[in-house]
Amino acid sequence: MAEKKNILTYAGLKKLEDELQDLKVNKRNEVAQKIREAREQGDLSENAEYDAAKDEQRDIEARIEELEKILKNAEVIDEDEIDIDKVSIGCKVKVFDCEFDEELEFKIVGSTEANSLAGKISNESPVGMALLGSKVGDTVTVDAQAGSMQYKVLAIQRVN
Repeated sequence: MAEKKNILTYAGLKKLEDELQDLKVNKRNEVAQKIREAREQGDLSENAEYDAAKDEQRDIEARIEELEKILKNAEVIDEDEIDIDKVSIGCKVKVFDCEFDEELEFKIVGSTEANSLAGKISNESPVGMALLGSKVGDTVTVDAQAGSMQYKVLAIQRVN
């Protein structure tokens, strides 16, 4: 089975690369130091600091492995080459929520970068899937757990 491609913007790629570098260079050394200090305290069988440091080390190594897998299968979207005639991954879209009578703005990103609190929605989410391919003036219907919602596309633009 082929690995799933992780669609990223350049900003998302840079953020993940920076996190990976920080984990490998800084966090690994910090945890190694904590483990050394805990070992110096003697008996490891009842040493809470040692156990906590080993748990932290395991978490860091798991995150490093996860980031390396994401980056290995990364497909970077060039935001300068996005066709802004229609909604696509890497663009910013302004919509009008017909039910709540308000304007919203989303950045359509791959699932790896999605963060609804920052206005970044995944191309795989119900809203993202409904918006993909639509044009300014189109009204799309989103079938979500909360029910059916309608958004009218007001504007599509490049992020940068």
